[in-house]
Amino acid sequence: MTDDNAGVRIPPPLMFLAALLIGLWIDSAWASGQMASLPITLYGGIITLGGVALLIFSSRWYKRVGSNIEPWKPTTAIIKTGVYRYSRNPIYLGMAVVQAGLAIAAASYAALVTLAICMVIIQVYVIAREETYLENKFGAEYTDYKRSVRRWI
Repeated sequence: MTDDNAGVRIPPPLMFLAALLIGLWIDSAWASGQMASLPITLYGGIITLGGVALLIFSSRWYKRVGSNIEPWKPTTAIIKTGVYRYSRNPIYLGMAVVQAGLAIAAASYAALVTLAICMVIIQVYVIAREETYLENKFGAEYTDYKRSVRRWI
């Protein structure tokens, strides 16, 4: 890589959004103008809110350390505090939780299937590139962090 970035060109939020919309279009109560049952809707809503909270909390760390959140821009620091003590990818985890919550709220099995497919794509296309980039840029600092903190949870 000659550029100072991970080489990710498609924004991961768009990947998750596309996977969600395809799943909801294939199979959901919402696509047919219906609502799922109240308990399922509430359960999905609670999960979605948890994912949104994780997204907000973990994305704020980038501003605190002065680094770029976008994977096509240079990373200037390895974040090892807050939720990053437990997950190397809490933002992607938050996006996955949001999609799972919305899939449940919409009673969409297809959106759960597209979530699984999306997570594989994120792992292969985004995370693998980011990890290679970070290992090359930060060396032992990143590999030590990688050994001590799980990828997802």
